[in-house]
Amino acid sequence: MTAPTEQDFRLLRDALGPLRDREQVAERLLESSLKHSFDPETELDWDAPIEEGKWFWPPELVSLYDTPLWKRMSEEQRLDLARHEAASLASLGIWFEIILMQLLVRHIYDKSLTSNHVRYALTEIADECRHSMMFARMIQKGGAPAYPVPRIYHNLARVLKTVSTTPGSFAATLLGEEILDWMQRLTFPDERVQTLVRGVTRIHVVEEARHVRYAREELRRQMVTAPRWEQEFTRLSCGEAARVFSTCFVNPKVYENVGLDRRQAVAQVKASGHRREVMQSGARRLTDFLDDIGVLRGPGRRLWKSSGLLP
Repeated sequence: MTAPTEQDFRLLRDALGPLRDREQVAERLLESSLKHSFDPETELDWDAPIEEGKWFWPPELVSLYDTPLWKRMSEEQRLDLARHEAASLASLGIWFEIILMQLLVRHIYDKSLTSNHVRYALTEIADECRHSMMFARMIQKGGAPAYPVPRIYHNLARVLKTVSTTPGSFAATLLGEEILDWMQRLTFPDERVQTLVRGVTRIHVVEEARHVRYAREELRRQMVTAPRWEQEFTRLSCGEAARVFSTCFVNPKVYENVGLDRRQAVAQVKASGHRREVMQSGARRLTDFLDDIGVLRGPGRRLWKSSGLLP
């Protein structure tokens, strides 16, 4: 089968309508990058002191919120848990962004080096480098430790990013970006939250909007044009990525580090209707999109359900 040309894409559609021209999408994203990009080193006041009594993460987004354990915790302990969970999420974000940068480099390896599509991918890689450094500096400023994902998932990611299909790479990209993006959109306007954390999340939300657009457009294209085996493998790998992501979302060590019983805390998070609603609300825009373009089918859909991100 001959690969479709750019002109052929004018005739191709999916459930969301005609596929957009790859070069035109990249050109608009490059224009946006010129207007709305930030250098966190100079944009944020890293020397300002931590603000007493302010949260590092909105309390409603803290994993134990509204559980029996939360109701017994002191306000100081709740604030401390939020600080550690912010560090855990930032650590997860760095892990995902390092994986994403490798996947993007693989994606453009055989493509025209002078195309807008490749230029934008390189621009996004530069964004992700700055984001990873920004998250690392925020962890250090907050005084909580970094929380790497468990070794088994760290090594599993080596396999997934090695064998991932192109559509699988972009599906995993969206998984890592959209749920955190939903939470960060609630965080940066929240005056209860540390000014530094609000600044970090504002920068990330503005720049990630472009990354999400790029990944969505490319995933749509790939799910229309990829061979059937690749589409099926993408559904499975995306479902497994969702399961791993939900498992690693908050490192259980955070509970120990604020003086809580780890087993009790993990059990209450799993039983929390509020937490389930938060995670599914954060994933809803993504799961609706993936459902529309045919990713959430078969065994892959069952993996998404087991992750708790899909009702």
